[in-house]
Amino acid sequence: MDHTNSEAARAEDIKLLANEAFKAHKYSQAIDLYSQAIELNSQSAVYWANRAFAHTKLEEYGSAIQDATKAIEIDPKYSKGYYRRGAAYLAMGKFKEALKDFQQVKKTCPNDPDAAKKLKECEKAVMKLKFEEAIAVQEAEKRSITVDYHTIGWGLAVISWVVDWCTVLVKGILGIMGMMLQIMFAPWKNDHLCMWEVEPQYSGARIEGEVVTLDFVKKMMEDFKNQKCLHKRYAYQIVLQTREMLRELPSLVDVNITDGNHFTVCGDVHGQFYDLLNIFELNGLPSDENPYLFNGDFVDRGSFSVEVILTLFAFKCMSPSAIYLARGNHESKNMNKIYGFEGEVRSKLSDAFVELFAEVFCCLPLAHVLNGKVFVVHGGLFSVDGVKLSDIRTIDRFCEPPEEGLMCELLWSDPQPIPGRGPSKRGVGLSFGGDVTKKFLLENNLDLVVRSHEVKDEGYEIEHDGKLITVFSAPNYCDQMGNKGAFIRFEAPEMKPNIVTFSAVPHPDVKPMAYANNFLRMFS
Repeated sequence: MDHTNSEAARAEDIKLLANEAFKAHKYSQAIDLYSQAIELNSQSAVYWANRAFAHTKLEEYGSAIQDATKAIEIDPKYSKGYYRRGAAYLAMGKFKEALKDFQQVKKTCPNDPDAAKKLKECEKAVMKLKFEEAIAVQEAEKRSITVDYHTIGWGLAVISWVVDWCTVLVKGILGIMGMMLQIMFAPWKNDHLCMWEVEPQYSGARIEGEVVTLDFVKKMMEDFKNQKCLHKRYAYQIVLQTREMLRELPSLVDVNITDGNHFTVCGDVHGQFYDLLNIFELNGLPSDENPYLFNGDFVDRGSFSVEVILTLFAFKCMSPSAIYLARGNHESKNMNKIYGFEGEVRSKLSDAFVELFAEVFCCLPLAHVLNGKVFVVHGGLFSVDGVKLSDIRTIDRFCEPPEEGLMCELLWSDPQPIPGRGPSKRGVGLSFGGDVTKKFLLENNLDLVVRSHEVKDEGYEIEHDGKLITVFSAPNYCDQMGNKGAFIRFEAPEMKPNIVTFSAVPHPDVKPMAYANNFLRMFS
C-alpha cells in the first residue's frame, strides 16, 4: 500500500470515529474528526458533507453552507451536498436559495420519495413567503397595537354590537354579500371577545386591578407547571405593560448594584420552562433584592416558550428592577416564524398575539453594563474598532434586526480563539478574537464581556484570557445536546463572576420544535 492509499485508509477510519461522535450528539468532536479526515483526503465529498451536517447541528449554518458547497465542487452529482446546503439555507430562512438546492436533489435522485417530499415542503414555504411579501404592509404604514385592557371589554362589546347590526342590515339589503360579511367578521369578533371575557369557570391565576403581584406570578407559574393556560385577558395585560416599560429604556441600559448586593446573569433559555423553574429553585425568585438579567433568546426551539416569556414579562411587571431583559437574535419575526414561537403563540394564545410579541421584542434593549465594568450582550462585538458605549446607546433598535451593522453584530457575533476577525460560522455577524475584546474593554474602561448565544458543554466557557465569558442557561439543549446550563452571580463591589452550573430537569412529553414549521422539523 503506497503513502496515498495509507492516508486514504486512515481518513476513512477517522470518518467512522466522527460518525460515532455524531450519533452520540458530540457534534464539536465530530467536526474535529471530520476535519482530520479532510486533512488526509480533501477530495472526499462525503467528508465535507458530513462536516456540514455537524455544523448544522451546532447552528453554524454559514460553515455548513461552505462545507456543502465544497462537497458539490468536488462532486457535482453528489446529492447530499445539495441536500446539506439546502437544509442550512432553510435554517437561515433563505427559502429561495434552499429551493434551488432541493430542486437539484430531486433532479439527481428523481425516484427518491424523501427528496420529493422535502422539495414539496420547500416549495410551499417559498410560495408562502411570496404571498406574505405581496400582502406586506409598508413599515411606515404599520400601527402599533394600542389595546387598552382597562376598557377593552366594554369597547369590544360596543364594536361587536355595531358589527352585528350592520351585518344584519347589509344582509337584508344585499342577501348573499351580507352573509359573506358575517362570515368575514365572525372570526375577528369571536377571537377578540373571547380574549377579554373571563369566564366564571376560569380557575387560573387572576390579576386584580392594575398590579401584577408576586402571588399572581407564583400561581401562574404553578398553573404553567401543570400545563394549564393563562387567560388571554391577563396575558394581554402583562405583555402590554411590559411593552410600555421597555419602550422607555435606552438601547444600552446601565445597571447599578450597590455594595454588598448581588446580581445574576442568565443566558439562553429557549423555551425550556421547566429548566427556568429550576433556576429559580436554585437561585431564588426575581426580586429587588435578588435581581436577574436574562440575556436574550427566551423563545424558540423549546416548546414552552409562551410560558417562559409570560413568566419573565410578569416578573418585569411585578418589579422593573427585579428583572432585566436583553434582546437575542431569536427575538425576531424571521426566527420565530421558523423555530416555533410563532406557531406556539397561535396555538396557545391567538393570532393577535403574534404581532404584539413581535412589537414588544423590538422594544427590548440591546445590551447592559453592570456597575460600569461588565458589558453584557447576547452575541458579541463588532466588525470595526473604536465602537464606544455611546454608539450603542444611540442605536435605533425599534425594528427587526438588520443583516449588518452594530445591531446585527450585537445579536449575532461569536468569539474565535485566534486574533483578529473572521467570517461568522452562522452566516450572519462575524467572529472576533481576543485582541478585539481587549481593545473594546480598554477603550470603554470595562473589565469583562459576558455574552450568550452558543451552547457550551459545561453551560459556560471562559475565553480571551479571561476577558470574555459565554453563559448558556438551557441544559440538554433541544433534548439532545447533553450540555449543562449555567448562570453567573456578581457581587458588588468586586463584581467577580461566580459561575453556577446545573443539569436539565424532566419536562412533559412535548418535544422541542413541536410548533416549528413542518419543513424545518423534517431536518431536525
